[in-house]
Amino acid sequence: MRILFISDLHLYSARPDLTRALIGFLDSTAQTCDQLYILGDLFEAWIGDDFIADDLQPVITALRRLSDSGCEIFFQHGNRDFLVGERFAQLTGVTLLDDAIVIQLASGPALLMHGDQLCTDDHEYQALRQQLRDPQWQQAVLEQSVEERLAMAKQLRMASESHTANKSTQIMDVNPQAVTQAMSEAHCKLLIHGHTHRPAVHQLKDGQQRIVLGDWDTSGWYLDASEQGEKLIEFSIN
Repeated sequence: MRILFISDLHLYSARPDLTRALIGFLDSTAQTCDQLYILGDLFEAWIGDDFIADDLQPVITALRRLSDSGCEIFFQHGNRDFLVGERFAQLTGVTLLDDAIVIQLASGPALLMHGDQLCTDDHEYQALRQQLRDPQWQQAVLEQSVEERLAMAKQLRMASESHTANKSTQIMDVNPQAVTQAMSEAHCKLLIHGHTHRPAVHQLKDGQQRIVLGDWDTSGWYLDASEQGEKLIEFSIN
């Protein structure tokens, strides 16, 4: 079985090249896999399943096309697309996942996360994350008008940029103790996540491994997992 993993594409109207790169990936590379896992932040912002921007509609179509071809697609929420819901799943054929899930790879069990919950040194962000993931808060947001939600998304994006600019890279990276605890509780020696935009394969103690997916910008990234092991791959989006 061949399984692919991607995350942190941050698709939005100002970057049509990223949308084209994803559709090309779905129609070529992903056609040869059995399962595709999207580990969060597929979109720069998602204000609810009742509003799909015209420039993102081809993504919905391409995901459905891949799903209909027989590839199982799984979607884990990120810190930008936490409002992706059941209608999106129905339109695309994806299966929505919990914030942390264990799957079986050829090499053994693997813990999957978006990764933002591991950045525990960033106390300000963790407080915001708790609010964004609160079902009652999400429902209140979804009851607002499209215009109000678009304004909110813009405000959150600006706040995130300001937050990132004023925090050290160490604070915004994963906390080693949080990683150890998560892997221990899941009984996994392999953790796969995104969010930090620092693609790498980290060898940890006792044979443990942490694989960080890359964000898509000038390059695209995916993890290829098969009987031959796990390989983190970078490719030009052009």
